[in-house]
Amino acid sequence: MNNNPSQKQDVICTCSGTTKAQIQNLIAKGMNTFEEIAEQTGAGTGCGSCDYLIDELIAEEKPI
Repeated sequence: MNNNPSQKQDVICTCSGTTKAQIQNLIAKGMNTFEEIAEQTGAGTGCGSCDYLIDELIAEEKPI
């Protein structure tokens, strides 16, 4: 058993409580814009401090 918390459970947006895993799941389902992620999760619609993290995840995770 892995006692080390997975990066996938990291909270990306503290305002909405959105995790990295949630965003990765949405990207895998074809949502590849900041606006789509924000609409589904509320991430990026509060203080804005997570905007760059969401953009980075989209760039890293979206299928080529």
